[in-house]
Amino acid sequence: MSMATRTDSQSPAPHAADSHDLIRVHGARENNLKDVSIELPKRRLTVFTGVSGSGKSSLVFNTIAAESQRLINETYSAFVQGFMPTLARPEVDVLDGLTTAIIVDQQRMGADPRSTVGTATDANAMLRILFSRLGTPHIGPPSAYAFNVPSVRASGAITVERGARKAVKATFTRTGGMCTRCEGRGTVSDIDLTQLYDDSKSLAEGAFTIPGWKSDSFWTVRVYAESGFLDPNKPIRKFTKKEMQDFLYREPTKVKVEGVNLTYEGLIPKIQKSFLSKDKEALQPHIRAFVERAVTFTTCPECDGTRLSEGARSSRIGKISIADACAMQISDLAEWVRGLDQPSVAPLLTALQQTLDSFVEIGLGYLALDRPSGTLSGGEAQRVKMIRHLGSSLTDVTYVFDEPTAGLHPHDISRMNDLLLRLRDKGNTVLVVEHKPQTIAIADHVVDLGPGAGTAGGTVCFEGTVEGLRAGGTVTGRHLDDRAAVKETVRKPTGTLEIRGATAHNLRDVDVDIPLGVLAVVTGVAGSGKSSLVHGSIPAGEGVVSVDQGAIKGSRRSNPATYTGLLDPIRKAFAQANGVKPALFSANSEGACPTCNGAGVVYTDLAMMAGVASTCEECEGKRFQASVLEYHLGGRDISEVLAMSVTEAEEFFSAGEARTPAAHRILGRLADVGLGYVSLGQPLTTLSGGERQRLKLATHMAEKGGVYVLDEPTTGLHLADVEQLLGLLDRLVDSGKSVIVVEHHPAVMAHADWIIDLGPGAGHDGGQIVFEGTPADLVADRSTLTGEHLAAYVGS
Repeated sequence: MSMATRTDSQSPAPHAADSHDLIRVHGARENNLKDVSIELPKRRLTVFTGVSGSGKSSLVFNTIAAESQRLINETYSAFVQGFMPTLARPEVDVLDGLTTAIIVDQQRMGADPRSTVGTATDANAMLRILFSRLGTPHIGPPSAYAFNVPSVRASGAITVERGARKAVKATFTRTGGMCTRCEGRGTVSDIDLTQLYDDSKSLAEGAFTIPGWKSDSFWTVRVYAESGFLDPNKPIRKFTKKEMQDFLYREPTKVKVEGVNLTYEGLIPKIQKSFLSKDKEALQPHIRAFVERAVTFTTCPECDGTRLSEGARSSRIGKISIADACAMQISDLAEWVRGLDQPSVAPLLTALQQTLDSFVEIGLGYLALDRPSGTLSGGEAQRVKMIRHLGSSLTDVTYVFDEPTAGLHPHDISRMNDLLLRLRDKGNTVLVVEHKPQTIAIADHVVDLGPGAGTAGGTVCFEGTVEGLRAGGTVTGRHLDDRAAVKETVRKPTGTLEIRGATAHNLRDVDVDIPLGVLAVVTGVAGSGKSSLVHGSIPAGEGVVSVDQGAIKGSRRSNPATYTGLLDPIRKAFAQANGVKPALFSANSEGACPTCNGAGVVYTDLAMMAGVASTCEECEGKRFQASVLEYHLGGRDISEVLAMSVTEAEEFFSAGEARTPAAHRILGRLADVGLGYVSLGQPLTTLSGGERQRLKLATHMAEKGGVYVLDEPTTGLHLADVEQLLGLLDRLVDSGKSVIVVEHHPAVMAHADWIIDLGPGAGHDGGQIVFEGTPADLVADRSTLTGEHLAAYVGS
């Protein structure tokens, strides 16, 4: 084989295509960014740092990634774009050198009762095909093994229009895998009737105790009283058997009430449709409390919680049914699949093996495919989304990650770092928003935003290497090598919270005494059983305030003032000072500007193109009617108060005519968690992840309770913010509260009075207490993974 020889001695001029090795951003003004201009190297790992709220997500997600996705969407036809989310062009002058962006964010997965880890990835789909080909007895196609597909049978006459029309008798069947009793949910609900009505009263006397069912409600209560099926003046306990059947279970029936056609339906199916078919977490707090009181969820007795029909459970490969496979720990399932030697389905086995191995590689081998996706933490949900990208052959793609180390033990972070570097080494651009020093240390390029948060941020303070960041003197640079020292003296407990025989999820009959009156930290590798122990075993009754990682629910009309309940005392103070109704001072009620309905902006929907939001000309974005703005409190109108920062408002409501103790208390709590810079009327949709977490914490601090349970409160927090959080936790403990924190952050562990370490591994390798004691003892002992990493962190 001959090789072509080069005759020229000079190196050729670089190819024009090789000059596009930078992503250029000029004049970015999204959210709080102040004309940011940066150049990011392609095919490198760039980490974005800065305090919570400094503008990292605005630059990475809302500018670079959003524009990349918008440009890709524009390549589709207008018809296809009509079915896709519409994206507006970000506020930026120039964006150059973009590549296809794949976004892996921390959005929690939907808590739909039928969504599991297996259905959220491709694993369940591949398992169903595998069982439909190899399972014995053979029961049908892949849909016969799907718990989301009901069996359907139909028969009747159909008209075939071919030549002369003729009616043909046809039958149709589809075999599904859904359990008929629980409809694929795995649990059945039992309704406590005593929580729905008082049977000593009649309907006319207001027997219903369901939230929102007022006695004069035309659509709910009156349809029962005036349906003609029941005697509205007879106490419910005196109903005949037929009346009780009609009252509780009657099929939907058309009735006429005062000349209006309405549908009458039995109470039980009506409650199931209106309350139980919705995600419990998405309900309003008072309705959720009612559902928890009135409904008990128990494992379905027919399918034993597997969600599958008897046929699907009876079909097996060897001794394993699809229900057994989904219930296995994924690391064990991967071994079982590896042991299947079936040439007829070899490509399928290879693909399934790769998916399951990706779970193990990314540190999620302890999960099972039947785990409901709504129970995953933010970090776990993000890593589940990463799985489909790990084995991808794509190159020259921009991967965008939002704190990929969230919820990871220091032991697991090094594994995540390896994955990020592997994606980069395949020729991809990797952009990571991150606070952990371990991940910042592996960056090729660092962009530090700040110097502060909110309006005090939005500028690039540093751009360069990690060594340059350390010497740069920025907030991140100064704190990068901070190491919290282990406490020399710890507080003495005032009592203990006893947990006996805890067996939730992977816990192995755990007995532990959690000390009260101190800062207790529960730690361990991801999947070791920390949340199962804390959330599954500590009774959430009186005196326990639990702050979990659930997302804040709120639209663009919601803001810190409405979310925390701050607006109520402010409205009352304005109303009292001016002798008018409080409802006038709500942009969602009577005081709203009629043109924009209190939104401050007018939205114009442009079908498949991005909608346009223009400031309302009537109220100039102030959201209120002009007449409402004539009322003042302490010399300010309501729109000026909502434009104040928390710090300004705290001073404003502390003295003088505007003195409002109830508002001042809430503002004090917001300042305590480090949100002094946030304005009261700022839409919740513009807050960063760390800001939302702290807003939630501030709200829960108002609850009366002696025990605070916090689930990874450092998520989304900068190294400098962690110090402030530790100060807050200390103040809570010093005020007589007990604080229990599920946490991986070494600074929080070092600051604890007592540590409970679970492990030694994840899944069925965990679920045991491997250490109890003070942080100093854990460091000296070094008997666990946590002990080794904490000792390395504090430098002992």
